[in-house]
Amino acid sequence: MNKSTLSVLQCQVVEEEVEMSLGELCQACGAESELVRQLVAHGVLEPRGDAPQGWIFVGASLQRTRQAVRLIQDLEVNLPGAALALDLMDQIRQLQQQLQSAGRG
Repeated sequence: MNKSTLSVLQCQVVEEEVEMSLGELCQACGAESELVRQLVAHGVLEPRGDAPQGWIFVGASLQRTRQAVRLIQDLEVNLPGAALALDLMDQIRQLQQQLQSAGRG
């Protein structure tokens, strides 16, 4: 007899308009608040608000925080290295978009 396997795929679509507090972002990413504070200090994340208690993060911060956590925890990249890697990935994405736009024109 052939057994069939059921696979479940979970995904989450995060709109730019979504807003999260520091605690909500940490919970969604599995990150400690101290790490997120350091990411803000290094310019990796740019929340609205003056103090951590009042910080508001948009949807793009969720993906960026997850990428940073993966670099730091899984690949053991230090915080400045993770910040640099994320900036370089952003630049690559922008250049790819420019190339695609130029190719259409």
